[in-house]
Amino acid sequence: MIALTNIGFEFGGRFLYRNANWHIKPNERIGLIGLNGTGKSTLLRIITGEYTLTEGTMSKPRDLTIGFFNQDQLSFDSDDTILNVALTAFEKQLQLEKEINDIIELLETDHSEEVIQKLSDKQEEFERLDGYNIHHRTEKILEGLGFTTEQLTKPFNKFSGGWRMRVMLAKMLLQEPNLLMLDEPTNHLDLPSIEWLEEYLKSYKGTVIVVSHDKFFLDKMVNKIVEVSMQKIFEYPGNYQFYLESKEERMELQQRSFDNQQQFIKEQEKLINRFKAKASKASMAQSRVKMLDRLDRIEAPEDDNREINIQFRVGVQPGRTLAELNNVSKSYPGVPIVSGAEGRIEKGDKIALIGANGKGKSTILRLLAQTDSYEGEIKLGHNVRKAFYAQHQLESLNLQHEILEELSNFATDRPETELRTVLGCFLFAGDDVFKKIKVLSGGEKARVALAKTLLTEANFLLLDEPTNHLDMRSINILIQSLQNYEGTFIVVSHDRYFVSEIANKIWWIEEGKIKEYPGTFAEFEFWKAKRDAEQKLQTPKPEPKKEKKPEPLGAVETSSQKPAKVSNNYIQSLKKKFDDYEQQVNQIKGKLKELETAFTLPENSNDSKKIAELNSLYEAEKKALTQIEKEMEAVMEELIELE
Repeated sequence: MIALTNIGFEFGGRFLYRNANWHIKPNERIGLIGLNGTGKSTLLRIITGEYTLTEGTMSKPRDLTIGFFNQDQLSFDSDDTILNVALTAFEKQLQLEKEINDIIELLETDHSEEVIQKLSDKQEEFERLDGYNIHHRTEKILEGLGFTTEQLTKPFNKFSGGWRMRVMLAKMLLQEPNLLMLDEPTNHLDLPSIEWLEEYLKSYKGTVIVVSHDKFFLDKMVNKIVEVSMQKIFEYPGNYQFYLESKEERMELQQRSFDNQQQFIKEQEKLINRFKAKASKASMAQSRVKMLDRLDRIEAPEDDNREINIQFRVGVQPGRTLAELNNVSKSYPGVPIVSGAEGRIEKGDKIALIGANGKGKSTILRLLAQTDSYEGEIKLGHNVRKAFYAQHQLESLNLQHEILEELSNFATDRPETELRTVLGCFLFAGDDVFKKIKVLSGGEKARVALAKTLLTEANFLLLDEPTNHLDMRSINILIQSLQNYEGTFIVVSHDRYFVSEIANKIWWIEEGKIKEYPGTFAEFEFWKAKRDAEQKLQTPKPEPKKEKKPEPLGAVETSSQKPAKVSNNYIQSLKKKFDDYEQQVNQIKGKLKELETAFTLPENSNDSKKIAELNSLYEAEKKALTQIEKEMEAVMEELIELE
């Protein structure tokens, strides 16, 4: 579909890519990853034609349609409704709809055959373009992304930036381009919307490229990982977890190659130093110098998951209880948040506050930080020293300061060596610490603000979406910092991997109350799935219509007053069907493991045709597994009802 061959791109005096290759194929779901600053968004802009290559070539079909969702779309403004803004995805259909309405109006005065035929032709074309369903499709996608039916008729410009981005995302999805490119689409989404988007993209009819730092999101929806690193583009078949395993092998090979080359360079330099002073050997020494100059240097691999060895101090130890919420109520005009809410935060709690946007998660943090008014009582415990991190902390950084200067002015009692160590943990090494705050990216500013928060020596941290703007390596560092932190914290986040790594309690807001699950995110998800299934079974089914339907196999009619009985033979046949499905599932899982092993074999990993063949088989088996598991679930539900 698109072939990038030996490409090079120079930006700001340095090459982001050099002799890089990438072949994008139809119907791939690609996760594009890499550290901040390696050029992921630049690569997408090269594909759209916005940026021109410095070297190499890009070929793509002329009729290829490309959709590119990115943060630039925040600049769009309109006083039209949410629904109408999203409907602009259907430019041709809307034009036809207007023409049809104009012809219908004309028919009131002109009944000629010509006008009637024109109306018929327009309606036929409108139907061919699925025009009669565009309103329904638009509403469905907007509601999937978190909008209520009532919000669809409200003006676009009355919503915050995050909600506007959802509308622009909906418009992009409705356009259904051949190649859909999404740059950090989950940044403005809550958990239910992220899960909806995962399912939508899995069945998207076209190729999808997603730039994301959300590991769970990538694991669920991609079938290939493309990594930008060291000016090159590396492809890995499979999801993010499979990429991690494959990358480990590549890094080991690269480390060996790097070590061997370094040893070779040292030996050559030793010979050069030994012979350069001798006239008879000077030409040989000079030729070796030229050889080293021409040598294609191998870079040492960078480990995104490297361990950090710094402890963030807690100034004073608090009492057993850090905060209590008693009968707390909070609302904004026309928007109730909590009513009579109760909650207790105890020493050692690592709480993740999760749920849909608009439920009041950030509000709860502001109430605990005592920056917002409320009714009821919030009591902070003995010796509690709190620190509050939110997106406005980025705006409070002094733009004229250098990074080290910003931390020095904040933590005046800390020596420079300690501050440099802290900044090193947050990926500011060497002369980076002298960069001005004003030239930093959003992710770099977030890292500075987080470093300041963790230097407060607070024993109670309130963190609102701390992973926004961070790349995977920065998120890993934050995870390690919080895992090593001896204090207590409550964090609002939609990043499921981050939450699963740091939380020992889960909070959420339901019917105006704060609910608590005393366990990890994985345990909470298992419990919630079970609870939802039980509630579904307990929900009374609507009364069936009084129409005669064919009786199920094994049903015995007793009387018109009594419900039909189901025979034991029918139940046994269902059980046998379930056992057969279970056997098929085990067989498919075995095949998937064999295919995963085949991906890593040397004779296959260097053969692009073989990898493509294996990938096709792998996807077919996964599809079969999904279908059988759905049928198993249907049989299980029927058995539960009958027994």
